[in-house]
Amino acid sequence: MSNALFSIAFGVGTQNRQGNWLEVFYAQPLLKPSEQLVAAVAPVLGYSAGNQAIAISNAQAAQLATALKDIDAAQAALLTRLAESHKPLVATLLAEDAALTSTPEAYLKLHLLSHRLARPHGLNLTGIFPLLPNVAWTSQGAIDLGELAERQLEARLKGELLEVISVDKFPKMTDYVVPAGVRIADTARVRLGAYVGEGTTVMHEGFINFNGGTEGPGMIEGRVSAGVFVRKGSDLGGGCSTMGTLSGGGNIVISVGEGCLIGANAGIGIPLGDRNIVEAGLYITAGTKVALLDDQNQLVKVVKARDLAGQADLLFRRNSQNGAVECKTNKTAIELNEALHAHN
Repeated sequence: MSNALFSIAFGVGTQNRQGNWLEVFYAQPLLKPSEQLVAAVAPVLGYSAGNQAIAISNAQAAQLATALKDIDAAQAALLTRLAESHKPLVATLLAEDAALTSTPEAYLKLHLLSHRLARPHGLNLTGIFPLLPNVAWTSQGAIDLGELAERQLEARLKGELLEVISVDKFPKMTDYVVPAGVRIADTARVRLGAYVGEGTTVMHEGFINFNGGTEGPGMIEGRVSAGVFVRKGSDLGGGCSTMGTLSGGGNIVISVGEGCLIGANAGIGIPLGDRNIVEAGLYITAGTKVALLDDQNQLVKVVKARDLAGQADLLFRRNSQNGAVECKTNKTAIELNEALHAHN
């Protein structure tokens, strides 16, 4: 057996009455763990190869803690705590970054993203949606929808209120990890699996989906969808709840370069280079016809927006008289960039 693994994590989670996993919490997931660590835990788990989620007992957690005492003190301490758990435990081992086959595997990869161990679209998330059950996220944790009514009645009979916060496949990120150096005004608007870089501020109407995120520092006042990665120093700007949409999806990665500004109610469906500005209210898709203007605001030619993807120092705007989408050189950004280079 090879002792090289892509990832390993020891977790505690929630199962329904049929023993199906609803969610898993991994306090300290590891990416590319040491071969010494893998060699120590494999005999305890009976692990030989492949991607596996192995249910473990409290006694096995204690054994693992002993096995790792002189190899990884942090993991040993975690396993010592897990050995005291009254909830189900699992060890998830990924030999390779392959398509997902279980709920614990799906949760491990979401944790890797939110722990900043992998970037959006840096992991194979094929098959994730069928493996994430739609559950009630409540004041008492995850509850199977088929068991919710009974749990609500039980709570009422005890004089308690079981609050249902949301019904969704994805929980909010901050119930699992709060990355260092971030501000999030409304934690319900950042899903587990979001990558939130240090120095990022997510305002009240900001939203970051799983497998999307921000390098930081920067401010998010609009929507960052799956597959979008916002580079440092950019603003997804706003003023209202629909502002600044960045749309990815499928195998498309929408990256936003450094120092960009996407105005209120604006949105993009193409990658932006550094120091781009998208005028408030303007939504650009890959197929949007864009009129290229010269320094005298004269038309040079008309292209599709995808032809401008990734180019730096551009200003996108809409002509207020004829409604045409226009693009011209962002002179202010160029001058500022040249000044910074001269200063350095």
